[in-house]
This record gives sequence, structure tokens and C-alpha cells, in this order.
Amino acid sequence: MLRGDAVLAAVREDMTKGQAERLMPMLEEMLAGAGLGWGDLDAIGVGTGPGNFTGIRVAVAAARGLALSLGIPAIGVEAPEALAWGLPRPCRVVIAGRSDMVIWQDFAEGAEGRPQQAAAGALPPGPRRLRLRRNCRGVARLAAARANLPQPRPAPVYLRSADAAPARDAPR
Repeated sequence: MLRGDAVLAAVREDMTKGQAERLMPMLEEMLAGAGLGWGDLDAIGVGTGPGNFTGIRVAVAAARGLALSLGIPAIGVEAPEALAWGLPRPCRVVIAGRSDMVIWQDFAEGAEGRPQQAAAGALPPGPRRLRLRRNCRGVARLAAARANLPQPRPAPVYLRSADAAPARDAPR
């Protein structure tokens, strides 16, 4: 949580499940710890992934719902973009994915690619590689910088199609 350039609060909890149940209480605890309430927010930044399918969907839905109810903007920020915040360009952000896969994105001065996925040992040539952990401060900083600019509604970033499909006999 930012006020100007000052970080008022930051919370991170690694979870394999229970994100939907924990998110709102965690946000309320963070606000209370900073002596603030929902009405003190000017914008909401949300990480849009790529990442944990359920966690990203829960976060984006919550951010959009809160923003709508509070009458403030919700700003989506992709994970590699948040990690690259403040780093010298050109650089390549590499995030560990499932199994032997990584999520990566190249950043150059004035030009950015899109997040991609590859086998850990099969990245194409590119700029200097950086392996970093997720950082909510990059999301907050980028969201704050974009808060007064027109933004699309946040949406999850998917690198592959969903594994699930409707049942053949399911009504439509």
C-alpha cells in the first residue's frame, strides 16, 4: 500500500488453496494496520499473472469488485512487468513455473514483449536474465503511476488454454 512514494504496508502469503477465503480478511488487516479504511483508497492495483490460475482469478475478481463498489480505478499489472519495475533495460525476467517450465519476458528501453512460457533450458537468446521472486511493490508502484491514465479492466493473463472443458451432456 502506497501513499505517495512511501510504502505504508505490504503483505504476502504463499498459499496453495484458500485464497478466496483469506483475501478480504488479509486486506482488512493490512488497512487496519496502517490506520486506514476502504474509503481511504484512491486506486487498486492487482497482479494479473501469469501465475496460479485460481489465485489470479480470485485477485482480479476481488479488485474489480472493490473498485466498482468504491468508485475508484482497478489497474492490472502483469507479474514480469512488476518484477522488472526499476531495473535497468534491457533485461529478461524469468519466473519459475510448473515442473521444468519458466515464465519469461524481455524488457528493452521503450519496448516490451509479452509473457511467454518455455522449458527452463530452452530459452531463446536475449538480454541478461534475472530470476526474481514476485514483488507486490512493483504492482503498487506501476498501478500508482497509471492511476490517472485510461486503463482497461484488469483481466487474468493466460499462457495456455484452460485444461477444463464443459461436459458433453451439460445444458448450455
